[in-house]
Amino acid sequence: MEVNPPKQEHLLALKVMRLTKPTLFTNIPVTCEEKDLPGDLFNQLMRDDPSTVNGAEILMLGEMLTLPQNFGNIFLGETFSSYISVHNDSNQVVKDILVKADLQTSSQRLNLSASNAAVAELKPDCCIDDVIHHEVKEIGTHILVCAVSYTTQGGEKMYFRKFFKFQVLKPLDVKTKFYNAEVTYSQTDEVFLEAQIQNITTSPMFMEKVSLEPSIMYNVAELNSVNQAGECVTTFGSRTYLQPMDTRQYLYCLKPKKEFAEKAGIIKGVTVIGKLDIVWKTNLGERGRLQTSQLQRMAPGYGDVRLSLEAIPDTVILEEPFHITCKITNCSSERTMDLVLEMCNTNSIHWCGISGRQLGKLHPSSSLCLALTLLSSVQGLQSVSGLRLTDTFLKRTYEYDDIAQVCVVSSATKVES
Repeated sequence: MEVNPPKQEHLLALKVMRLTKPTLFTNIPVTCEEKDLPGDLFNQLMRDDPSTVNGAEILMLGEMLTLPQNFGNIFLGETFSSYISVHNDSNQVVKDILVKADLQTSSQRLNLSASNAAVAELKPDCCIDDVIHHEVKEIGTHILVCAVSYTTQGGEKMYFRKFFKFQVLKPLDVKTKFYNAEVTYSQTDEVFLEAQIQNITTSPMFMEKVSLEPSIMYNVAELNSVNQAGECVTTFGSRTYLQPMDTRQYLYCLKPKKEFAEKAGIIKGVTVIGKLDIVWKTNLGERGRLQTSQLQRMAPGYGDVRLSLEAIPDTVILEEPFHITCKITNCSSERTMDLVLEMCNTNSIHWCGISGRQLGKLHPSSSLCLALTLLSSVQGLQSVSGLRLTDTFLKRTYEYDDIAQVCVVSSATKVES
C-alpha cells in the first residue's frame, strides 16, 4: 500500500488586510426620568462612558473611532487599498523571496505589486510588507491573487498562493436625457442634457464635482448655479450631500462650435456629446470618481433642405409690412440643388413679392440668406407659414409651415421697443 508523504509546512506566513478608514463609534443611549426607579443611574453611566460626547451623552454619535470589523463594501470608482505582509515564522533564513499580487477581473488581470524584484533573504521573525492601491473601474467579482515563492536553506524552491474574492458594487445610478432646442429663428442647434444621479449606497455622499466634458464639436455651459449679488451660488444650496436613494438633477447646455455649426450635414445622425465626470466623498473623506462612457444623441433630421430664420421681429403692426431673414441650407453632402421659392398666403399672413422666383443652384453643405417681406391682416399671435421650396432637378417640393410666430397689434397700440 502506497503512503503519501506528509504535506510540508511552509516557512513563511502570508497575511492580507484591506486598508480602509475607521468609522465614528455609535452607541445606544439608555436613559430615564429622575422620578423613575433607576433614578439618575442610567444618566450617570452615560456620563461616565468614555465613548459619549461630554454634555451631549444622549446623542448616538460618539467621539471615538471604530476600526473596521469586516471587509466592507467596495464601490466602483473608489480606490482599493490592501496591506500585504509576509512573515518568516521559522528559525531559518529564507532566501530569494518574491511576493506578487495580481487582481483578476472579468476582463483582465492586473499586476499590483510595487516591485517585481526578489528580496535576497529574510531572517527569522522578520517580515516583508507592501501596500497596493488600485482604482476600481469594473463592477462584479474581483479576485486578489497573492503568490509567494522562496528558497529554503537546503536549496529547495517553495511556492504557494492565496485567493481573496470580493464584489465591486455600483454606487450611483446615472440616467441622461437630451432635449433639442428647436428655436427656428436663431438656428442655434443647442442641446440640453439632463443628468439624473441617484445615490444607491447605504451612506450619504458629498458631491464634490459633477461636470460634463464635451466632445470637440461642442462648447458646454453648466446651468446648475445662479448669480446672487455677484457670486455664483449652486442651485442645490450650501450643503451638497446626497442621502441614500436620493436623486439629484444636473442640467447642461451644449452649443456647436462655430466651425462645425457653419458646415451643414456635420451635426446630423448620431453624434458624440461628451462624458460626465463625477467626484464624491464618503465616510471620513474617502474619495470616489466615475466617468461615464461617451454620451451619444440622435441629432434631429432636417431632410435635404433646412430653412431657418435668422431675424424676425417679435411684434408687428397690423396691415403694415415687416421684414424677415431666412437661411436656406443644403444638408446634402453630395447633391447640388436648383431651388425655386413659392410663397403661399394664409388667412392671416400675406407675402409681398414675386412667388415662384429662381434662387439658383445651391451646392452641397452650403447656405444662402434671403430677405422676405410680409404683412398680417389679423391681430394676435400669428404663425408664419406658406413657404415652399422646389428642387427642379428632382421635382421635389419641401413645405415649411409654422416656422415662427409674431405678435400682431393695431396701430393704436403702443409698441414697446
